[in-house]
Amino acid sequence: MGSPIKETGTQVDFLKKRLNMFLDVLESIEPETTDLEDIDRLLEIVDELEAKCREFNNRDK
Repeated sequence: MGSPIKETGTQVDFLKKRLNMFLDVLESIEPETTDLEDIDRLLEIVDELEAKCREFNNRDK
């Protein structure tokens, strides 16, 4: 792992990149062929983003 991200601007950039990656994955999904494992992985990504937001928020305090 890398060093902790402490600067707010860098944290926002990190979250934007992660969110854009998530959106790319979401747009590439074919509804006809998506299975439960794919949906579970998407939910994991959302959970990871949420955890990172909490981590950054707590780091600023």
